[in-house]
Amino acid sequence: MNCKINSSQKQNLAKREPIGQSTLSRRCFIKLTTIGGTSAGFIPCALAKAGFKLNYILSSSMYGTLPLGNIIPEMQKTGAETIDIWPRVHGNQREQMEEMGHGPFASLLQRHNVRLGCITRYDLGPFKLQPEMNVCAKLGGKLLVCGGSGPKGLEGNELKAAVKAFAEKMKPHIAAAEAAGVAIGIENHGNNLIDTPDSLKWFVEFAPSKNIGVAMAPYHLETLGQTAGDLAKLIRSLGNRIVMFYAWQHGMGCHKKLPKKQELLQMPGRGKLDFTPILQALKAVNYTGYTSIFMHPVPRGIPILPTAAETTVEINRARTYLQARLGKI
Repeated sequence: MNCKINSSQKQNLAKREPIGQSTLSRRCFIKLTTIGGTSAGFIPCALAKAGFKLNYILSSSMYGTLPLGNIIPEMQKTGAETIDIWPRVHGNQREQMEEMGHGPFASLLQRHNVRLGCITRYDLGPFKLQPEMNVCAKLGGKLLVCGGSGPKGLEGNELKAAVKAFAEKMKPHIAAAEAAGVAIGIENHGNNLIDTPDSLKWFVEFAPSKNIGVAMAPYHLETLGQTAGDLAKLIRSLGNRIVMFYAWQHGMGCHKKLPKKQELLQMPGRGKLDFTPILQALKAVNYTGYTSIFMHPVPRGIPILPTAAETTVEINRARTYLQARLGKI
């Protein structure tokens, strides 16, 4: 079977659109999904670029409430050209943005040749993001992340119905995101409607827009018993609907104060989670969303290590681990 991709189709793929929105022929689609071994409806590993790499973003909360003037100069040292701005309680850089003004903030980014990529607003939730969309877009950002909303602890048909209801409620907010030129990422946060693999799969089914997707946190899925292999399967299923991937594992948790060595087990390459199959899956779906090397310190609002320089070194250690695993794939 001849299955060539023309220039128009390549542009659709570059936009990370679902297969139903592309112009691929049905015969070509069947061949590609057979090659990739996926039934999720997204372009699989057959079209993954040979030069696949992770698109790193730096979460400002990794530096606690340190000043933006201290964090921004560290960015390119971490391999990230974009920043994810967090508000209290995890950081306060969103508040700092307002204090310094949007113009000076943009100038600070420009001086260090970096960009705004995302604003995380768990405090606003999914139904109060619209004013923030305009701020994000004005400053060149492309993504806002928050949690879902709805009843917790559901399973089966009850869960499916609740996820569908949530997707319906999100429609005007998705439309606003599209108008602003940004996307919404819903994290699989623990103790939330959208927290299990099934809820994530139904969510992307009921909310098919390219302006909303999943902010995937392995930490929370591990608490549900998900293994590295399970996470890899989920990534292949969700495909290009993942807009943020947190390189973050459970380790010994992030709610009790622990010796720093144990707290850092949340970081890639320190805890027990093998990221190799996860990275294989990200490469297989040709993942182009953001990757944030991540953890939560205890208490919230402090840097993961005492100084900005030490925090940067630890992020780079984790990045070296990820790159080494990726290089062996």
